[in-house]
Amino acid sequence: MEKVNFDELRKQLLARIDTEDLLEVKKVNDLIRLHELDAECDKVIDRDGVSIVIENGSQKFIKSHPSMNEKMKINAQKIALEKSIKFKLKATPAPATTSVEGKLKRGSLL
Repeated sequence: MEKVNFDELRKQLLARIDTEDLLEVKKVNDLIRLHELDAECDKVIDRDGVSIVIENGSQKFIKSHPSMNEKMKINAQKIALEKSIKFKLKATPAPATTSVEGKLKRGSLL
């Protein structure tokens, strides 16, 4: 699994928001923290596996790793936070217009 450079991610995200808006900066920092927590869950799951064995006296059973549930919660929080961040829109070029004898040409419907 490729390791993410969180400092570089923070720089890229901050470049896409209004850094004068402290609430938006906090949202970006919170999003980075959620990504860091998600990466920590990945480390634990990689170490222990996706399922664990629970022993309770003579009973023994297998269940999913608790970090799997945490990853799902973190993912839902990341999605909600990403939707709430006001990213700057990149400038798009204006559509090209053609003219005939100085007048705008109208497009055909067919």
